[in-house]
Amino acid sequence: MRNLGTGIGWRPELTDTLARLPPPDWVEVVAENIDPARLPAPVRQLRAHGTPVVPHGVTLGLGDAARPGLARLAALAECAEALGAPLVTEHLASVRAGGLEAGHLLPVPRTRDALDVVCANIRLAQQFLPVPLALENVAACIRWPGEEFTEGQFLTEVVERTGVRLIVDVANLHTNHVNLGQDPVGTLDALPLEAVAYVHVAGGVEEGGVWYDTHSHPVPPPVLGLLAELCARTAPPGVLLERDGDFPGPDELAAELAAVRAATASGGRHV
Repeated sequence: MRNLGTGIGWRPELTDTLARLPPPDWVEVVAENIDPARLPAPVRQLRAHGTPVVPHGVTLGLGDAARPGLARLAALAECAEALGAPLVTEHLASVRAGGLEAGHLLPVPRTRDALDVVCANIRLAQQFLPVPLALENVAACIRWPGEEFTEGQFLTEVVERTGVRLIVDVANLHTNHVNLGQDPVGTLDALPLEAVAYVHVAGGVEEGGVWYDTHSHPVPPPVLGLLAELCARTAPPGVLLERDGDFPGPDELAAELAAVRAATASGGRHV
């Protein structure tokens, strides 16, 4: 896996802000928001400067009981080719059932039956995609009954069975710690860190004892601490800051990126 460095999730609302800062090492775009035939001008400019662009899907539904739609897979493949992407990424989540869209990235039941379905869906996706696939752990507010694996064990089984790579979202690990009582450091220790493609960091807010993964707040110290914990264990090829609302100005965004770099360095590794 190539070294990506420190990047940011590109959003149209950040165009002017990013133009006033040094170019990011790389960017991630929401695949469903990109028309491969008409790439946004700022994305074309980033590519022209040699900035890697990674498409990040949100609707494939690799955790659904049904197989992922071939049209969705074809669109994701086309997006990867148009961007010259080094890999394609998605979420290990369920998004639809019985023709109904959840409108959210739902956690997958961590059972043996669900594991079989997920792995079959991943293998199908891998056949269609022109570049490697990486999957992200998701934030959750609920725990399905009858779980047979911890999150770390489930992700490890998925990697071992399919060869898929991982995006470790440390903000989602923090979310699941607050909401579900999961041990985020224990999850890190259980993961096959050699499979990490890159890392996500993002902000959120706690209200009434529930952590909301908003991507609209500054990255909090506990999430930066988990990033440092991960980087003490492995050198991730890349770290990416996500911001999807309440978009900051240049000074605030530069400070956030600096905090991400500092946390990465404090873990004893550099990207």
